[in-house]
Amino acid sequence: MVHAPNRPPAGAPPVRINLYSDTQTKPTPAMKAAMMEAEVGDEQHGDDPTVHALCDKMAALMGKEAAMFLPSGTMCNVIAILTHCKKGDEVLAHETSHILHSEGGTHAALTGVQILPLQGARGQFSADAVRAAIRAKTRYAPPQQLLEVEQTANIGGGTVWSLQQLTEVTDVAREQGWNTHMDGARLMNACVAAGVAPAEMVAGFDSVWLDFTKGLGAPLGAVLCGSNEFIGQAWRWKQRLGGSMRQAGMCAAAAIHSLDHHVERLADDHANAKALARGLRQIPGLIVEEPETNLVFFDIAATGISLDAFQDQMRAQGIMISGLGGRVRACTHLDVTAPMIDEALGAIRTVLAAA
Repeated sequence: MVHAPNRPPAGAPPVRINLYSDTQTKPTPAMKAAMMEAEVGDEQHGDDPTVHALCDKMAALMGKEAAMFLPSGTMCNVIAILTHCKKGDEVLAHETSHILHSEGGTHAALTGVQILPLQGARGQFSADAVRAAIRAKTRYAPPQQLLEVEQTANIGGGTVWSLQQLTEVTDVAREQGWNTHMDGARLMNACVAAGVAPAEMVAGFDSVWLDFTKGLGAPLGAVLCGSNEFIGQAWRWKQRLGGSMRQAGMCAAAAIHSLDHHVERLADDHANAKALARGLRQIPGLIVEEPETNLVFFDIAATGISLDAFQDQMRAQGIMISGLGGRVRACTHLDVTAPMIDEALGAIRTVLAAA
């Protein structure tokens, strides 16, 4: 089986409206200018001042002692688990979590941990679910070492864990002596939607990372944060996995620009998502989930068209949209405007009417 991604089909029209994912965002002219002006050095050697500036900024933002710049959020998850756990340890995470569904089995292949899936509505589990999963500490059971939370919960519908629920589940972890880790791929979406400062949102977690390639609009990169000791140990895994970089300041400058200019505007993406959901509810046969952030999930099963056919026909009109967990997912971001939402709704009506 070939695992390389498919290139766009020959003769396909240009993409006019990209609702496929917020990973599809492109750097703005101002971000590109910041990248071109960045002071750079050898990141792997500790000589890149812009990377240092980003890491210091992120550590302060998250209320942690230290931070580390990495190429991707997946690498952040892998390195965090490798640092927190030993082979044979058990990680507790939601059954729809990114580490279970979207990281290519890397934790079985590389980290050697066992992931215990927890159930709960819309990508979130309760403190009672965590307590029910506690194993007796015997030689027959894997040592439970880490509790992992995804904020926002992607397959759960882009839902926001409340501060109260985060506190409740991390309190159980503390009682058991476990470490805690937050997959913060869309953490700033959650903070903006909930009106909670990042440091307060992640206070109960030993490690957390933020992705800059989604709603924040940078071309690549994520930052993993934690204690001085944790980041110091994580650097060995950064080196082993090829995450150490050279003149990475150009990419770090894009991340700094996104923190300075693209956080508050996430509220616009959330408003566009709600507008899209309102319009979709007016189309017969659709079951639409109420968005909490920038992800809109809806079920088209009752319309008689398959998910693949729906995506193909939308793409033929220059509109990209994704499928996830058996549902359609539309993702708003800085390259999607309010008029584009109206145009996308018109195209969806046309495709479904023809079906």
